[in-house]
Amino acid sequence: MTNNSTEEKTRAGKILSILKKEYPDVKPALNFSTPFQLLIATILSAQCTDARVNIVTKDLFKKYKKPEDYVNVDQEELERDIYSTGFYKQKAKSIKNCCRALVENYNSKVPPDFEQLTKLPGVGRKTASVVAGNAFGIPAIAVDTHVIRLSNLMGFVKTKDPKKIEQKLKELIPEKDWVASSHLLAAHGRKVCIARRPKCDICKIANFCPGFNSKKN
Repeated sequence: MTNNSTEEKTRAGKILSILKKEYPDVKPALNFSTPFQLLIATILSAQCTDARVNIVTKDLFKKYKKPEDYVNVDQEELERDIYSTGFYKQKAKSIKNCCRALVENYNSKVPPDFEQLTKLPGVGRKTASVVAGNAFGIPAIAVDTHVIRLSNLMGFVKTKDPKKIEQKLKELIPEKDWVASSHLLAAHGRKVCIARRPKCDICKIANFCPGFNSKKN
């Protein structure tokens, strides 16, 4: 291990410790009661705010309770039900294909396994990480837009590639904190380190941010 990587781990640990104190009750932003609901909500969250998804799923989860319900509904009807989340045609198609796979291959149950999750239609690493970590307690880091942005601002990576960012953060952060780290970075990204209008003056991790320190010099 190089001194540089040791320093990075130390800095990442300090940032995580501060964020834990700032957001002690951090939890998934998406509302769900079952792994299946979280899977559907996460698919809907692509290019959409979690707040909007929660509004839509409040009624959606009352109407569709199991994978078969999504498989059997008319495509156009499902599109209308999820219209306000954006990209509704593709999302409706992804949800129906995903649910069909659950019915045909997994006895209508969401598999509690990361690799099997990624094999579901419409489910990438981010969605699989969200479901694995928050529904099943499997160590995983979900790389969303906030995590991408903050990882770059913090100087841990110089890439927008989610997989490379995921790999780097897993090197820097203890496995027991992987799931929480996604929520902590997302919470900070929403409340303080806001895209295009960051509140650097009240940011508790500003001193560990290369971007902020470059502004001071």
